[in-house]
This record gives sequence, structure tokens and C-alpha cells, in this order.
Amino acid sequence: MKEQKLTFKQLVLLASLIFGMFFGAGNLIFPVQLGQLAGHNWLPAALGFLLTGALVPFLAMLAISITGSKSVYDLAAPVGPWFAVVILIGIHLSLGPLVATPRTAATAFAMGISPLVKPEYQQIAMLIFSAIFFGLVYLLSVRQAGLTKWIGKYLNPLFLIFLGILFLAAIFLPMGSLSQAVGSAYQHHAAFQGVLDGYNTMDGLALLGFAVSSVYAAQGMGFTGKAVPKVLARAGLLSIAFEALVYLALVLLGVSSLGLFKPAENGGVAFGQIVSHYAGNFGVLLTGVIVTLAVFTTAMGLSASFAQDMHRVFPKISYTWWLRVVTIGAFVVANAGLTNIVKWAVPVLMLLYPYALSLITLAVLNRWVKQSPVIYRATMLLVTVPAILDALSSSALAQTSWVQAWHQNYVQVVPLAAEGFGWLVPALIGAAIGTLIHWYQHRSNASQNMGN
Repeated sequence: MKEQKLTFKQLVLLASLIFGMFFGAGNLIFPVQLGQLAGHNWLPAALGFLLTGALVPFLAMLAISITGSKSVYDLAAPVGPWFAVVILIGIHLSLGPLVATPRTAATAFAMGISPLVKPEYQQIAMLIFSAIFFGLVYLLSVRQAGLTKWIGKYLNPLFLIFLGILFLAAIFLPMGSLSQAVGSAYQHHAAFQGVLDGYNTMDGLALLGFAVSSVYAAQGMGFTGKAVPKVLARAGLLSIAFEALVYLALVLLGVSSLGLFKPAENGGVAFGQIVSHYAGNFGVLLTGVIVTLAVFTTAMGLSASFAQDMHRVFPKISYTWWLRVVTIGAFVVANAGLTNIVKWAVPVLMLLYPYALSLITLAVLNRWVKQSPVIYRATMLLVTVPAILDALSSSALAQTSWVQAWHQNYVQVVPLAAEGFGWLVPALIGAAIGTLIHWYQHRSNASQNMGN
């Protein structure tokens, strides 16, 4: 049977879907904040940011493509079915009803609606806004086939048009030069600080969650079998390359804004100031529209991926039922407030991300690793302790004496632990041990076969 060819229109549509699903408000405001803090050291800082903000997400898409996985469950399956289920549930709970999905509505409200509402009406306004927000997310995501059309064909292009107008205004009416003062964190190691800032986007984790929706989208276009991972690799590369260009434009926007404004307390405030400068009193409303479009497409992707993956693991419970769980759960958590959501997110992500990055790396190296269970298990085993310690030191338990004692020893003994990468060396050691065991087992089996 002749393999279906990917047309340019299909490539752009699928790339637009991928971009629209994971490019949310965080991706919009982190680069602007980096630009304001990095000043004239923006180039090395931006390159560091692209390493973790763009390259890691592409590697996540490549990992899915290389291994022919349909979701993060397949990616983690070599460790064992129980581990794959736990990782899938953990990632989707953090991306779904507990952190990322409610954060989309909370961010849109904080940047676009809250400035227009009196303090005494903030809570009821958020309740109404989030109910409408997640109601629309449910209605537009309930038909899985409609996801590509709504995100890839309509919502994401509309968001990019708004963003494009802002970039053009900044080019023809610049706020200032690119020779601006440098913040303390970027004076000596700007590139490394940029790497840490890009880590905050957590897009590598998000793309593992979005994988199932991307697979269904490719299948909906008529692609099957081995053609699906090839299509996703090409579309993923296009979307990540475009994301890198948008990131650079936002960084430059942040740098030039220092010609008029002082560094803001966060990227959301900075972005709002920039939009207001170019759009006047209409700027606040325009900011709300841009940010809401950005996070709404992400909310749709997160909700659909959650429902699709959970239905795949628990087939007796329908996609529609899981979609109700994520949208209702996100609605409830969103009303706890953006500050609380961000606070809860840190320890959860510090626990999950070492596993996710290790799985991505092993999958990208699949030509040599060949999804060997022993290599996967040894790696995950040694990653576990530093991941738990990082999570504890970022949680509410961080002030307890026993956690402080463990963390102090951990930072002193394990390389890169103080920088938040304490899991890296143990992961490499685990992979090396697993490779030796795999090689020994393979050699023993070969000798037995020759003997027989």
C-alpha cells in the first residue's frame, strides 16, 4: 500500500495545532521578563532560554516519534506497566485539573479581567469568568475530531495575528535601544540563567502530555502506522522553530521596553505595560484578548489530552466523562487563585521533571538503548531519590529540620544539586549501570545459544 504524502497545508495545520496547544501565557510572559532582566546581555540569555524552552520540547516530540509511542504511557512502558500508569497519571494530573489547566484561566483573568474589576467583585468575577472559560473548553473539545480545526485553523492563527501586530508596532515605533542595564543574575552567567528560565516553561512535560492529541490529529488526516511518527517529527520541528522566533521577538520586546519602563515584578505586568503603551486605554482589553486566546488553546489541548490518555488507560470510562473531570476540576482549582496554583506546582514539577527528561533522553537514544527494560529501570531507580529531595525542598515541608538536614547533605555531596539538577549525575550513573547489565545479559544469552 502506497504511503500517503504529507501536503504543505497539512504540515502547517498540524504544526499550528502543536504550537497552539502548548504555547500559553507562561510562554508569552517569561521571554519578556528575561529581556527586561538581561538587558544588553540578551543574546546569551536568549540562547540559553531556547535550549530548554525550545530544544527540550522538540526532543520530547522526537522521543514520541522515534519510539512510535502514542502517549507518555508507551514512553514509560519499558520500566513496567505500573510505572507507566503512575507517570501518566502524575503528568496528566499536573497538566490537567491540578496545576496547568486551572492556571490558564487564572492567568487570563489576572492579566485581562482583574484590572477592570473592583476589588470587592474580584471573586465573583473570577467565578463567572472561569465558568464560561471551562464551559467553552468542554464544548469545543467534546468532539475529538474538532480539536485540529478549532486550534490549528482558527484560534492559534487569531492569536498570532494579535501578536504579529504588536511586533510590527515595536519594530516601527521602538520603545528604546537594545543597550540597556543588566540585572544582577545576568551579569556573569547570562546563558546559564537563561537555561534555568527556559526550564520554567515546562514545555517538555507538556508535549509528553499532548502527544496523544497530536497522534489522533495525524490519524484524523489519514496517516497510519509508521507514517504517523514521521509526520509528527516534521510538524514538531516546524512548530518549535516558529516558537523560537517568537521567543526571540518577545525577548527583544522586553529589552527595548526598558527605554520607557523599569523592570516589572513579573512578565505579565511587563507585557501589559507594553501593550498599553501601543494601544492606549484599549491596551488592557487587548492584553486580555491576546492572553485569553493563548491560554484557551492550551486549555483545550491539555483537557483533550488528559481525557484521551485516561480513556486509553481506563477504557471503561469514556472520553467525555474524563473531559468533564478535567474541566470541572480545573474550574474548582482555578478559583483558588493564581498565586496558590503556582505555589502548589513547584514541588510537583520538581518531582516529575527528572523522570520526564530521563525518559525523553532514553527515547531519543533509542537506536542504542532499544527500549531495554534494564537500562530504563536502572536510570529511573537512581533518579528517584534526588527527585524526591528536590520536591521536598520546594514544598511546604522545606522549613522542617529533617528536610533541611537531608537537603544540606544532598547539595554538598551530589554534583549540580544546588542548581536544581541533582538528578542528572545519578541518571547518567543509572544508565551506565543498566547498559553494562544489558550488555552482560545479551552476551550471556548469545553464549548459551551458541552452546545449544
